[in-house]
Amino acid sequence: QDLQIERERTVYNISGGCTALVVVYLLGKLYVANAGDSRAIIIRNGEVIPMSSEFTPETERQRLQYLAYMQPHLLGNEFTHLEFPRRVQRKEVGKRMLYRDFNMTGWAYKTIEEDDLKFPLIYGEGKKARVMATIGVTRGLGDHDLKVHDSNIYIKPFLSSSPEVRVYDLLQYEHGPDDVLILATDGLWDVLLNEEVAEAITNFLPNCDPDDPHRYTLAAQDLVMRARGVLKDRGWRISNDRLGSGDDISVYVIPLIHGNKQS
Repeated sequence: QDLQIERERTVYNISGGCTALVVVYLLGKLYVANAGDSRAIIIRNGEVIPMSSEFTPETERQRLQYLAYMQPHLLGNEFTHLEFPRRVQRKEVGKRMLYRDFNMTGWAYKTIEEDDLKFPLIYGEGKKARVMATIGVTRGLGDHDLKVHDSNIYIKPFLSSSPEVRVYDLLQYEHGPDDVLILATDGLWDVLLNEEVAEAITNFLPNCDPDDPHRYTLAAQDLVMRARGVLKDRGWRISNDRLGSGDDISVYVIPLIHGNKQS
């Protein structure tokens, strides 16, 4: 798929890229494939079963650092693959500072050298973490032409289109009408915890007409509204006066009860 996007980008003059979260039903099982920072969860009897994990500069730190260590030319002599707790300053050359390499889960001390003054391959924390100060996700499709600002360094070698796949056996459980699979972009998960989403769903669906074919669409719309919040004088706010999501919010709520009939 990623190779096809690469071939077609010149034909259709399309640039940019996207993350991917896909679910396939096959022979009584759900296969959930994730490449990016969207998330899938199953809610069964009000309990949460995670069906994906996010791929970000933080979660994939060691893979990115190892690639940069093995192929330093990809860093264009502008970046260092080592990680430091903060940006190293020139006055700290010769002094000792904590650092991490690709083979380390913890931190150790090293004497700062001239090379360590380069910009870190991974910079920032949480939602602000970026690969080469450019992109905040590390798996997805496209972005073949993406470069570091004002340079000829391509980001693509550090981005993977390989998804993580998790399998859920539908036939192993008897599902009720309120048991669902939720697929959503990071706009939802940035502001709502898995448990908050589960609570919202378990409160919303029982209040819908069980024969209403739109009940799951309405539940998805409810989640979008919860994540966006309401416009107040200090911006968009959600529950407990927290900031609403400033990102795209796409949500699917998929009933699992139809899986019962397949057996």
